[in-house]
Amino acid sequence: MIGAGKIKQYSNILEKPLNKGKQEVSLSAFAFLFSELVQYNQTQVDNIAELERRLEDAGYAVGARVLELLCHRDKGNRRETRLLGILSFVHSTVWKVLFGKVADSLEKGTEHEDEYMISEKDLLVNKFISVPKDMGTFNCGAFVAGIVRGVLDGAGFPAVVTAHFVPMEGLQRPRTTILIKFAEEVLQREARLG
Repeated sequence: MIGAGKIKQYSNILEKPLNKGKQEVSLSAFAFLFSELVQYNQTQVDNIAELERRLEDAGYAVGARVLELLCHRDKGNRRETRLLGILSFVHSTVWKVLFGKVADSLEKGTEHEDEYMISEKDLLVNKFISVPKDMGTFNCGAFVAGIVRGVLDGAGFPAVVTAHFVPMEGLQRPRTTILIKFAEEVLQREARLG
């Protein structure tokens, strides 16, 4: 008989499989919550550097959880062990889950061997934020830098990750570049692996 199969009963909620579920969040809801996060942290600090650090710390927690979720859901609990593999994972898979598309570019730094850059022309967290003149170079991309740092640290690739504005010809707003500077131990491990 068609459709007369058994329905599996789960005795424990922990045995139920993780469904992908709905992966979209309302853009207006995200913008509102992120705005509240920025405003709350702004009341708790005295300078822009401290505000960016707090946003980065909030992003770090998100990044650690995103890594766990994606490794469990998509990779069968396996993680990347190579430098280019983890960078590609962040540039494509993580970015697509968080922002609905692959990042605009992933580049290796020309001046230093341990630096890589992920660039985005119109980063979502900077899209709906208007920065007052007295806050100068405040960049909400620090939140995304924290997410990237959380993913990399969780995968065993410690790095210093920062967000920077880079002016572009022909664009009204500067693009955001996430600069990743890996720890020396990561480069030594990569050299040993071949």
